[in-house]
Amino acid sequence: MSPFPSSARRTDDWRHLRLTTDDGVATVTLARPEKLNALTFGAYADLRDLLAELSRERSVRALVLAGEGRGFCSGGDVDEIIGATLAMDTAQLLDFNRMTGQVVRALRECPFPVIAAVHGVAAGAGAVLALAADFRVADPSARFAFLFTRVGLSGGDMGAAYLLPRVVGLGHATRLLMLGEPVRAPEAERIGLISELAEEGQADARAAELARRLAEGPALALAQTKALLTAELDMPLAAAVEMDAATQALLMHGDDYAEFHAAFMEKRPPKWQGR
Repeated sequence: MSPFPSSARRTDDWRHLRLTTDDGVATVTLARPEKLNALTFGAYADLRDLLAELSRERSVRALVLAGEGRGFCSGGDVDEIIGATLAMDTAQLLDFNRMTGQVVRALRECPFPVIAAVHGVAAGAGAVLALAADFRVADPSARFAFLFTRVGLSGGDMGAAYLLPRVVGLGHATRLLMLGEPVRAPEAERIGLISELAEEGQADARAAELARRLAEGPALALAQTKALLTAELDMPLAAAVEMDAATQALLMHGDDYAEFHAAFMEKRPPKWQGR
């Protein structure tokens, strides 16, 4: 995402989520615990715009996405979204579905690692938000369910049919997206959907710990690694290795590369500057 701002002012008035920042780590908390953090039109729009703002600022070096209360996110709000979409025309429905996809693209394209801290339910759109993160740290209570076919829609919602096979393989992705059955934490870990299975009640703490570790690392190198992981998913090998070569040549001119060498020679930890 471009770091160049428009004339619009930065805002902290996010009505559908809670944002905190601490020493390069941003924590975005879905905060509708009475509805299991079900997403509304405003919540999707806030996530899309917040991720764009944080990406432009370049002060955030890692982000934790969490849910308040008993679960991570139960998906789209049945009353506020599903009911409303029944009254929309095709153009309005296309605008809405494009917006949800923009949130997933923002999670994949933001220049910092994203860690989803999952406890309880991550269903429908909530499961896809977790899927779009770079890491998923889950509590033993976590259960993922891609419920789209259960409501008569395609399982390939919000990029799920693109992302899920690349995380768990085509066979598991086909089962999860077609049947919509919940996957509990032990199986999710076995098939690779979970990056780390935390102790009971420790998903948020472990996600925060991982975020701090990433935030203290070489930010530009991590950003480029994330960009390459996304860009090279559909590239032939020749194009991928050429992109790798160009990226490494640029990073070898960076301050962090020189700092590593200086730290190695002086037998001290490197002081990463993110440039």
